[in-house]
Amino acid sequence: MRTQVIVVGAGPVGLMLACELRLAGADVVVVERLLEPTGESRASQLNSRTVEVLDQRGLLEALGEVQYQPSGHFGGLPLDMSGVDSVHPGHWKVPQFRTEAVLEERAGDLGAEIWRGHELRDLSVGRDGVEAAVEGPRGGLELRARYLVGCDGERSVVRDLAGFDFPGTGATRELFRADVAGIEVADRSFQRYERGLAISARRPDGVTRVMAHEFGSAARDRDGPPSFEEVAAAWFRITGEDITGGSPIWVDSFGDANRQVDLYRRGNVLLAGDAAHLQMPAGGQALNLGLQEAVNLGWKLAAQVCGRAPEGLLDSYHSERHPVAARVLSNVGAQAHLLLGGPDMEPMRRLLRGMLEFDEVREHLTGMLSGLDVRYDVGGDGHPLLGARLPHCELVTDTGTTSTVECLRAGGGVLLELSPEERSGRDARKVLEPWRRRVLPVTARVPSGGALDGLTRVLVRPDGHVVAVDPPPEELGSALTAWFGAPEPS
Repeated sequence: MRTQVIVVGAGPVGLMLACELRLAGADVVVVERLLEPTGESRASQLNSRTVEVLDQRGLLEALGEVQYQPSGHFGGLPLDMSGVDSVHPGHWKVPQFRTEAVLEERAGDLGAEIWRGHELRDLSVGRDGVEAAVEGPRGGLELRARYLVGCDGERSVVRDLAGFDFPGTGATRELFRADVAGIEVADRSFQRYERGLAISARRPDGVTRVMAHEFGSAARDRDGPPSFEEVAAAWFRITGEDITGGSPIWVDSFGDANRQVDLYRRGNVLLAGDAAHLQMPAGGQALNLGLQEAVNLGWKLAAQVCGRAPEGLLDSYHSERHPVAARVLSNVGAQAHLLLGGPDMEPMRRLLRGMLEFDEVREHLTGMLSGLDVRYDVGGDGHPLLGARLPHCELVTDTGTTSTVECLRAGGGVLLELSPEERSGRDARKVLEPWRRRVLPVTARVPSGGALDGLTRVLVRPDGHVVAVDPPPEELGSALTAWFGAPEPS
């Protein structure tokens, strides 16, 4: 069988990528070894930028009622996230299985094929495409495509088969984690005891998540998850509380390993999510990082396979996202020391706690943890919006009101024409005409004092990042070609 893109892994990242590919017109088959979703919720925290992205695609309502948290943490030290520059500040607690279900339904509605119970066995990569040997319920089959993307997690088969280098450090310390029903323990937020760290939070359904690390204990090589008895014993040694009478729903452990592939693309094979990087899941940053990678990659890869990508567009996936992930891995590494370090880490924790009293320090950390301070190098004159995400802004058009978020729902580029100068606006619309199937023109007025106040026009990529600010009509065509490919013949 032949398709345009194979995505390996039907977790949140793979499903988000499938949605983006289909939205941009590419054919995609998602290969997943599990017959059914696990129903587990290892990652449940969405940051502001991820919620913005989901809002761009009209997916927030489908998530249902979610728990909002205005606060976060850095290495276990409280951090107020409510003041970030977003209409979705703070953190949103969404069980991973719910995020997966919403994304799988949307991917299916858009026409993605999802093959559950199929496992990648071998991979052959040529200059013009890939051949994947897949084993499924009815035996083996060959699947051919132009490109294949590994979204298959930290033990990525794609990464190994395609020969990606995965440098970094292995785990030296370990944190137990379990969702347990039938226990009564007080909620704890990164409570440090003499012997270790304990975290517990009871959900509305009565299930309590417990996490525990014993200071000085080393990570163990494991073929599978730890036993619940092992987790309960560590919990008792740290807190003195007996949770052995509880019923574990699932149990796992994670360490402080810190690795990142050297390249996000090797020819016709690309990686996203935990297949590309491994870090301790502090604050849910791994999930958010992966979802944002999928949104960065999807429109570019679709443009490539559909023959409309400008030269170098697909390579910008690595050049834009590799540094972002490297920065996240660095801050997660710092947090691992703050969280899992024993009494000798207390002077550093006191120092940082004092630094958090300064606005500049808080703004730096909240911008980083929220994902809102990501700014790509897109060229241009250095305007603050260039390369940054398009801020939320209400727009008044001739037919009513809309918003910058709603303009991105269709998954294409957007040209906001905000100029009161009628001649300039007509000229820009004429320039845009050969790209009308790729870029949506929106003529609107913006409120005074808003983020776009005073601007003439803004060109936005499908992922919501700004690539041109106030280009005159005679330069607009160059910007459109650079990001959306050659103009279509009239």
